[in-house]
Amino acid sequence: MTHPSKASSLPLYSLPQETTPGGSDEVRWEIVATAPGIAVAHIIAGRLQAEGIPARAWQEAAGQAIGLTVGLLGTGYVSVPQEFADQAREILAIEEGEESDNESGAWQVESE
Repeated sequence: MTHPSKASSLPLYSLPQETTPGGSDEVRWEIVATAPGIAVAHIIAGRLQAEGIPARAWQEAAGQAIGLTVGLLGTGYVSVPQEFADQAREILAIEEGEESDNESGAWQVESE
């Protein structure tokens, strides 16, 4: 199985955008972190949301359907809109350096 694209198109959920009346803009989402399972990915996404960055945690559908938490199908991903990617990586890099729980490499910040 190949690694998912670092940028994907997912529907916009609550990111304020200026659009024409009745129109919508496509938001390009970029993976900024990977984690061993969806639970850790949700925690990371929550941390970014606390900083005002729209973030989503997700897992491959097959892994989620059968409850995998290890291996490629068990990997949790954290995505943010592309315009927030650099800011999110900075926040996560600081967190990654300070977290004693992450000394074992439990999750990692994805590079550009």
